[in-house]
This record gives sequence, C-alpha cells and structure tokens, in this order.
Amino acid sequence: MTELPADVIEEAERLTRLAREAVDEDEAAAYRADRDDLLAAHDYTARVREDDTGDVLVCHPEEWVADGVIHPDRVEDIDRGVERQLSGTGDPDEWDDVADANETIAETVAEEHGPVHGATARALADFMSNHYAKRIADATPAELDEFETEYFPRNAWPSEEQRSLVGESVQIAVEESDGRRPEP
Repeated sequence: MTELPADVIEEAERLTRLAREAVDEDEAAAYRADRDDLLAAHDYTARVREDDTGDVLVCHPEEWVADGVIHPDRVEDIDRGVERQLSGTGDPDEWDDVADANETIAETVAEEHGPVHGATARALADFMSNHYAKRIADATPAELDEFETEYFPRNAWPSEEQRSLVGESVQIAVEESDGRRPEP
C-alpha cells in the first residue's frame, strides 16, 4: 500500500489554495492540473468537499474510485485517505504548534518592522490562534477582514498610529509568515 508523503500532501494543499485564490480561471486550472499530476504520480486523486466546518481537501487512492465515485467496498484502510481543512477553523489539537508559529511571526515583525507593526502582528497572532486555530499564512480574506474591522478595534486597544497602519501591518505579518494575502 502506498502512503502519501507529507511533502506531497503539503504541496497538494498549497496548489489547491493557489487555485482557489487565482483570479484567472486558466491559472486556477493550471494549479489544479499540477496538483492532480503530483498526486497521480503516487496513485492518488483529490477533490474538495464542502461541509459544515468549511471546505476540505480530500486526497485518496485512485483505486477507491470508479466512474468518479468512491466505492466503500474498495476501501481497505481508511487511514490512507488524507484530509486538509481549507477554510473555517483549523485543528484545535495543533493549537500549541499554531500559537508558537504565529508568535514567532509577531516577534519577527516587531524586530524587523518596529513596535507598531509588531503590536498589530501580535494581536493578529492571538486572533488567528485563538479564534481559528490557524497559522497566519493560512488566513482567508474573510478572516483577515474580520480581524481588521471587528477584532482589532475592539480587542487590541490600538493606538491611532496602529489604527492608521493596520492594513500595512497585516500585510507585513502575512508576508513574514511566507503566506500571501489572498484576494477577497
């Protein structure tokens, strides 16, 4: 039985996110094709499932599928399937790792861009960790908008300078996290 390597899972998730963020449909199709080729090299396929907690990337062995449908009688080991949350909250079981990663981003922003941007990045780190259990790099446009318009003014006690620079500070934090701010 083939196991899907962790780096392949991460790349499949990255390509799926890029496809979802792409403005141009041809670009989105190219990302999906790259993901499908990557997974096919390991005899896997992917789809995005929508459920109550948000969208989920589902990768599973090709042998489970016939005519585009998964047949339960072909599934011998469900652990071979892989799921990655694409929207909604992250995995609460990974909260410590997420919080540590987000705090590291906030510290980097403070060191490299100054205390004003650093304080906003720290508030963003707390928001993403506590409200979504997600890394800053995985924030959706809606989550970043919620931070800027609702959470930040009410909970961060920002200075006037922080308020005037909140968009720039968020952009810096996202870039420092190796993410890129997705288009709304």
